[in-house]
Amino acid sequence: MSDSTAKWIRIGELSRRTGVSVRSLRYYEQQMMLVSERTPGGHREYPEAAVDRVILIQQLFAAGLHSTKIAQLLPCMRAPEGRPNEQATPRLVDELTAECRRIESMIRDLNASKSILQQVIQSAETESTRS
Repeated sequence: MSDSTAKWIRIGELSRRTGVSVRSLRYYEQQMMLVSERTPGGHREYPEAAVDRVILIQQLFAAGLHSTKIAQLLPCMRAPEGRPNEQATPRLVDELTAECRRIESMIRDLNASKSILQQVIQSAETESTRS
């Protein structure tokens, strides 16, 4: 552990706090999406900020991004200090723009599905109050 004042958490605690399996956390580390340090006994320890990082990774997966794209994107995001570690390449910007369009389309489709469900619910509630 490099900073004795920072709070560090073990992989099991990170798993419990994020709802992500230990196996997935190890995969994130393999894919360079998450960084840990090792104790003298060889145990993985993560900075407290890893909780937010894992939640973000989960959100990006839920949006349909692949691990390779997430690994490219994460260094370009603002770090807790306020500055990104890397600048997005023009190619990455184009790919992310396409991802944004895909997500916007998904949102439209989900909203349409939600509207249908709400209509069915409203119709059922109206019928049940008549009976």
